[in-house]
Amino acid sequence: MPSDTDDQAQPADALAATLKRTEVQRGPLSTPGREMVQVRTEIPVGVASGWHTHPGEEVGYLVAGTVQMEIQDHPTLILHAGEGFLIPLRVPHNATDLGPDTGVMLSTYIVEIGQPIAAFIG
Repeated sequence: MPSDTDDQAQPADALAATLKRTEVQRGPLSTPGREMVQVRTEIPVGVASGWHTHPGEEVGYLVAGTVQMEIQDHPTLILHAGEGFLIPLRVPHNATDLGPDTGVMLSTYIVEIGQPIAAFIG
């Protein structure tokens, strides 16, 4: 649910309906065909992102809360504020806020230009 002040900063992708996501910055990289997109995501207590992928790597840092991060073919992580994570290119994953507070993460995506930041696994 974006506010009137951050509508223009909301990434257009499949997760926008369940999470509050605010694009912090976006820019070209020295790698042809790739760009960097940095996003601040809030996950309400008890909410799961749903299994999804990204068209590139996600390098993340949990700013607040406790989040369970399930990554296909990897051990499940329980992340606490101050801990980081890495999601490989196109690997399905799901993040669930375990409470008692809203989970807040900062993710930097190194992605293919022109692709949606996230796509649900159907």
